[in-house]
Amino acid sequence: MINEIKKNKSNNFLIFVLIFALGMWVGYQYFLNQKNTSATLTTEKNTPKPFIGEIYDKIKDNYWNNISDSELLDLFKLSIDKNGGLVSVAKFDNKDQLLDSILKATSGMNEQDRSKFLASVVSSVLTTLQPVGRSGLYTQKQEEQLKNTVANINPEKDLYKDLGLNKGASADAVTKAYNEQAQKLATDSSKEAQDKLKTIVYAKTTLTQADTKQRYDQNKVEPTILSSVIGSDVLYVQFKKFSPTSLDEFQKAFEPYKDNSGITALILDLRGNIGGAIDETAYFLGFFLGKNQSAFDFYHKGDYLPFKTQVDKLASLQKYKQIVLLVDQNTQSSAELMTASLKRYHAAVVVGIPTKGWGTVERVFPLDNQISKTEKYSIFLVHSMTLRDDNQPIEGRGVDPNIGIKSTDWEQQLSQYFRNSDLVNAVKSVSF
Repeated sequence: MINEIKKNKSNNFLIFVLIFALGMWVGYQYFLNQKNTSATLTTEKNTPKPFIGEIYDKIKDNYWNNISDSELLDLFKLSIDKNGGLVSVAKFDNKDQLLDSILKATSGMNEQDRSKFLASVVSSVLTTLQPVGRSGLYTQKQEEQLKNTVANINPEKDLYKDLGLNKGASADAVTKAYNEQAQKLATDSSKEAQDKLKTIVYAKTTLTQADTKQRYDQNKVEPTILSSVIGSDVLYVQFKKFSPTSLDEFQKAFEPYKDNSGITALILDLRGNIGGAIDETAYFLGFFLGKNQSAFDFYHKGDYLPFKTQVDKLASLQKYKQIVLLVDQNTQSSAELMTASLKRYHAAVVVGIPTKGWGTVERVFPLDNQISKTEKYSIFLVHSMTLRDDNQPIEGRGVDPNIGIKSTDWEQQLSQYFRNSDLVNAVKSVSF
């Protein structure tokens, strides 16, 4: 009896051990399966498919035009061929076929070669989109350069050095250094001397005004708006580009002259203005036109997206009943949009030559999927098109001035708008 009990206990223990071992084995297999699944997902995450797939979708969703799948697939096929990728089909029928082909084309490549190949393929596709050369694949460095350009920051430029001073020198030291250099240059009529004079005038203007000096000292942000009086009754405002500080600068530019009843004419110089922060254009136009006025339209995927002015008229701007807007072939983007709107509302007389015709609105789109451990990419994509005063696209056309500066009788034409010889002479003094 005792032996039977021992035998049963032994059998029960053996069964327990077997069950425990089986459980351990099942658990181990589950762990391996989860690990392999995780590894597969990680590997899949690092393959070209998510990267190319995300870019494909972002182009389809955000590109200004209604590009078809067939058109976009053809662009990818041409780009793969151009960059030496081996694809077994003559034409992609769908996105999945593109992704499978990309995976096969990069199989066997090391990470560096694969990343280089994929970046080249995507770059070729983006730069081929109309207008050609506007969209692209951006590295972190390129994105940072774009941010600096928009913010009007030039890391390689030193305004203090232009005056022979150390960074942070006082406004008095700046004025003294400027006077010394300007005196030496006064008798030199060479082009080099005149260019140097312009450089130190700009440095002195920037570094002697409290707000612009503070911005430059803190973040190397250069001013985008400079103002001065020509003669006795014409205010000249040079608007160099649209940046995050421009709206504040623009308002401050008119403050010193608001109580001067003798200054009633304005020259707003947009020559060379490369545009920039286009979202603020509706605010600038509000200063001239008032709130809730139709400012401009964007064209996106067959639809016209209207934008209205966002602020009331600027009080210190309203006394200027005679406004001349200067433009040239380097006036572009936001500056063209502003020119077209002011021309349409007859808020200013546009003088110059047709503008550049850069009528695209680009945006940076970050990417969740990457192809390199050492580089992070984003795409720079044309999102919308802008329209001029006759509702034709600005792109490739530009905005035509009311008065062409190359006309031999432009002075007479301007006099017909404004019977103000001082204003005409002021325009001549800052002539093209």
